[in-house]
Amino acid sequence: MIFITAKFTIKPEHADAWPDLSRAFTEATRAEEGCLWFEWSRSLDDPDTYVLVEAFRDGDAGGAHVGSDHFRAAQAELPQYLVRTPDIVSTEVDQDGWNELGEMRVD
Repeated sequence: MIFITAKFTIKPEHADAWPDLSRAFTEATRAEEGCLWFEWSRSLDDPDTYVLVEAFRDGDAGGAHVGSDHFRAAQAELPQYLVRTPDIVSTEVDQDGWNELGEMRVD
């Protein structure tokens, strides 16, 4: 699977509205056939920073995502709300979903 984590620093005046501002993009991406997950979290240390954790079945699914109409719409619409270009880590992982964190096992 393709596993991606991206950090978005939102302009302070738009940080509280970010879930609504990114909603159409989020919902359309989650509906993609090859999307395994697409989840936003807000930083506990910086309320203007959101972290996106996303995964796609494979490179073809990731390519379909980047080539989608909703991705292009997000490229055009969302940067106006950002302080700077988001940071990203993207890698291919030999698994197809989440694994259990055995070091914190709940019995």
